[in-house]
Amino acid sequence: MIADLYDYDGTICPGDTGSAFWLFCLVRRPYIVLFLPFQLIGGLCYLLGICDFLARNCSIHCYMRALNAPRLAQRFAEKRVHKTFSYFLRRDRARDVVVCSASPEFLLRPICEKLGVTHLIATDVDPKTGVVRGRVCKNTEKVRRLGESFPDCTFDRVFSDSLRHDTPILKLGRTAFLVRRGDPRQILP
Repeated sequence: MIADLYDYDGTICPGDTGSAFWLFCLVRRPYIVLFLPFQLIGGLCYLLGICDFLARNCSIHCYMRALNAPRLAQRFAEKRVHKTFSYFLRRDRARDVVVCSASPEFLLRPICEKLGVTHLIATDVDPKTGVVRGRVCKNTEKVRRLGESFPDCTFDRVFSDSLRHDTPILKLGRTAFLVRRGDPRQILP
């Protein structure tokens, strides 16, 4: 298979999907602000690489225990898909597309379906508890998971908004593009 590979946040759509979903839920369910101290503790543990139990169970997603996240994710997708960068909407629809992101898979799946993307690799977050299952899909973990899911795939073009976080996947493509505010610029042959 020959495919194009895209990061999602900042590459296909502006901003961070997880944060945007939190704000979307906060407007509709203001009581989730009570989870903020736990989110801060979990985030600090994650950044410092200490206490994996707290990092997984008190992640930014722990507020999902207090709402119906899958139903809200469907409503969120309706709004989020309209923010898709125009260059992505104009892509060659005959070519296979793989989206690989650190954002939660259950949030991106309905968006990708609306955009006609069938291949998605993302972080496995339990939508009922907010617990991150497995490793966050970022940096070299993206490369590992892509190799596992698409062992015989050749990535023709790779798109990302971050050299810092996505250099490992940018190196997988015949051609690499850095996306700034919805404008892809070729950076590798």
